[in-house]
Amino acid sequence: KGIMNKIEILKSERDGLEIKDDIARFAKEGWESISEGDIQRLKWYGLFLRNPTPGFFMQRVRIPNGHCFSHQVKALCNIANNFGNGIIDITTRQQVQLRNLKIDDVPKIFEIQEEVGLTSIQTGLDNIRNIMGCPVAGLSPKEKVDAYSQVKALTEYISGNPEFSNLPRKFNIAITGCADDCLHAETQDLALVPAVQELAGNSVYGFNILVGGKLGSGGYRIASPLNVFVMPKDVVTICSAIIILFRDHGSREVRSKNRLAFLVDEWGEEKFRTALQEKLNAPLIPAGVDLRSNEKSEHIGVYRQKQASMNYVGLKIPVGRIHADKLESVARMAEKYGNGEIRFSHSSSLIIPNVPDQKLGDLLEEPLVKEFTYHPSSVMRGLVSCVGMDYCHLATIETKSRALQVAAELEGKLPDTAPITMHWSGCPASCGNHLVADIGLLGKKIKQGKEVVDAVDVYMGGRTGIDPKLAVKVMENVPCDELAKVLEFVVPYHTREKMHPIKGKKYKRNWKKTPSNNTKRLSINEGADKDAVKLN
Repeated sequence: KGIMNKIEILKSERDGLEIKDDIARFAKEGWESISEGDIQRLKWYGLFLRNPTPGFFMQRVRIPNGHCFSHQVKALCNIANNFGNGIIDITTRQQVQLRNLKIDDVPKIFEIQEEVGLTSIQTGLDNIRNIMGCPVAGLSPKEKVDAYSQVKALTEYISGNPEFSNLPRKFNIAITGCADDCLHAETQDLALVPAVQELAGNSVYGFNILVGGKLGSGGYRIASPLNVFVMPKDVVTICSAIIILFRDHGSREVRSKNRLAFLVDEWGEEKFRTALQEKLNAPLIPAGVDLRSNEKSEHIGVYRQKQASMNYVGLKIPVGRIHADKLESVARMAEKYGNGEIRFSHSSSLIIPNVPDQKLGDLLEEPLVKEFTYHPSSVMRGLVSCVGMDYCHLATIETKSRALQVAAELEGKLPDTAPITMHWSGCPASCGNHLVADIGLLGKKIKQGKEVVDAVDVYMGGRTGIDPKLAVKVMENVPCDELAKVLEFVVPYHTREKMHPIKGKKYKRNWKKTPSNNTKRLSINEGADKDAVKLN
């Protein structure tokens, strides 16, 4: 229908997945030999030629649910150090990005990644992006359904599958069993959230389906409940049917109006549900009771696992950027104190699971744990930023360094503030998810007298979860140099409780450690997160 846009023309000429066969040739002939169409097709393998760094590619590596092992992390660090700029970025989709890679080295990079079971397939353009899940899936005592196996099964089904390699636009999926609503489910094209349904007199745990969420151009559309309950065994069948409805009926005209959200708006939930039922040729089960609570957790801190005598430790990586050498040291810590597993979270943190009680005290004394702390200030805990103009041609300001600078200034001025999320996006594409944060900051340039300076628009009160809210723009054109001063007077009056009251919840910070006779006792911390374990 209508006029095809240039990406649709490109896809009609050749499936993006076929570009892999040409990478060895590009490596020999050099980046300037690659046609404009093939530069786009390389995104099917997670390779992005970025305008700010001509000749150098960024690679986005797929890490389903953020689950990784130390040998995989070490391989990524080796690539970053030997072929890139030594920096690794953890994204808001639980993936990692490697930078400053040359096309000449890509065949070798792919080889290293394949050896450890990693891939960058379908992490860009009109594909199903990394499937997100709760980073502590399978560990949390509160969880009624561990969704990791569903994330894994769906990822395996869609990866490299030509049925899913030509969608009208990108497609974001989250599958979570987390009661603390740690993911932004309502921003996803397709989200499965934990639910319970009575079937034949039994309580069955599974998921409710939400469709048509999005951020980016046009703002935050809260995903619509589809009134469908899914049992874990049916996840792959039902999700792939929804994706195929989008593939066959989604608009392929104006790129800013091609997401699933627009098809859901055009059809309405009822028609969408009926179409899904016809596609599956089976009756759908009505939605169950949503098991998410009104609590939020970034899973940063020290927590008891459901496994006896085991703990997981969530460390904050400020704005998600870490040097490969330090990340490699984290991988070694995961081997020494845990079982070598490392999990990436969407909120710029790393989780080391399966730390036995007897090793916990020593882990927490590690110098790296002092740097990437498990008890960041409430300002730093919820700090998230997109990549910014250092590496992204869409961004209008450098977000990561600005975010750190403003947070550091606020930390000193507001040491006792309640936990708050502060998200930075460098442009309206919303990669920093600024529209679902307590405080969202959208970068821009403004004229101040005769000079052009970095500034932001300030949004407040956005959130996902059982009671999602659209963020409201409260200020425009605030120069970044004055932002900390402005927020210092705003934050105390706009804490999460005041924006979204939660009955009976009191926050207090109490992370002081008082070792006695060099023994450490574990107790439940009633401070920033009542499920976190505190060392007394």
